[in-house]
Amino acid sequence: MINFLFKGILRDSSRSKFPVIVVSIGVFFTVFISAFLAGVFNDTIDINARFGTGHVKVTTLGFSENKSQNPLDLAMLELNSLTYTLESEFPDMQWVPRINFGGLIDVPGEDGETKEQGPATGQAIHLFSESSDEVERLNITKSIKSGRIPEKSNEALLSEEFAEKSGLKLGDEITFFGSTMYSSMTFQNFEIVGTISFGNPTLDRGGIIIDLSDAQQMLDMQDGATELLGYFNDDIYDESKAENVAQQFNASYTDSTDQFSPTMETLSEQDGLGSMVDYGNFMEALMVGIFVFAMSLVLWNVGLLGGLRRYKEFGVRLALGESKHMIFKSILIEAVIIGFIGSILGTVIGLAIVYPMSIYGIDISGLIPDSSMMIPSVYKAQVIPSIFYIGFIPGLGAIIVGQALAGYGVYKRDTARLFKELEV
Repeated sequence: MINFLFKGILRDSSRSKFPVIVVSIGVFFTVFISAFLAGVFNDTIDINARFGTGHVKVTTLGFSENKSQNPLDLAMLELNSLTYTLESEFPDMQWVPRINFGGLIDVPGEDGETKEQGPATGQAIHLFSESSDEVERLNITKSIKSGRIPEKSNEALLSEEFAEKSGLKLGDEITFFGSTMYSSMTFQNFEIVGTISFGNPTLDRGGIIIDLSDAQQMLDMQDGATELLGYFNDDIYDESKAENVAQQFNASYTDSTDQFSPTMETLSEQDGLGSMVDYGNFMEALMVGIFVFAMSLVLWNVGLLGGLRRYKEFGVRLALGESKHMIFKSILIEAVIIGFIGSILGTVIGLAIVYPMSIYGIDISGLIPDSSMMIPSVYKAQVIPSIFYIGFIPGLGAIIVGQALAGYGVYKRDTARLFKELEV
């Protein structure tokens, strides 16, 4: 029977061409938008994880409650002992310490007097350690515009934007002014050995990157850090795994009465990223629902028009003794075949568009010059497993619903009126 219906669809293109086109268009947009939204949201989560939140983050309880102020006096100490504990209890994760600090960068003139000053947002990571993945994780090598990565103490990478604005060049010396974790003044000279640009306004505005050991010495933070970030070994954020790790750690080590006790937060608990994850899932479900509803309306009308054209065919089949139930069943089978063909066609076209977008993307850096959000400057689609089947949900669902509504008219056919129509 299916073979018979399939031949009928191929031979009578007037009853299949338009539904296939409608289904293909709907599936194409479903696949494309799903891949694009997945790319945008996953890239946003990834860039925040790499540069700020980690998959999980350990800080002191007091620092977590006041993190917008970046209180160095509430930084973690006994870092090596805490890192060893985490590596022992959670061996499937990598743990990396960082120090985030702020202050002023002083640019001296030829006479040694201050030529220019500007606020700086600093980050200290493991630059000298060959066993650390921080340079690769932050994509530092590819982001360097000139110079090299620091190789010894008192060498620094400076934001390309800040360097150009201040007229600094490689080999120049700058002075950093700030305060230590004990609230005393500190200043340190650094040689600029490289300039860097991440292509993100938030990171490039006034950044300075130094080695963790230099920051610990400068800020009186020996064996300390402001945060300890945890990353899963496969570099893929898993919400359920992150929650289990955080709950297990907090149950054992967090003391709500001690502001210096360590506490762990997952990525989704930081900087509103949890709502972004939920929003991405909601948008994907909403998008599929909208396409199912819209295509159902279109295909319902197509089915009604096709049904009117085929009323005599249905009448003949009823007159020959075929039941209304069998006719309705054949209509649904035809809908499944047409929906399957359209879904495959739409998915193939969607993948053909999505794949190059996953490589090149759309550069929006010119649209966000003053943005303070940590979002990617190039939006890329992402080829995820769900886009190979998500288009079949509206593709098959819409045409089945549409044809079922249209085919309901078969049950309203009156036998006496049918014979009268056949006599004409």
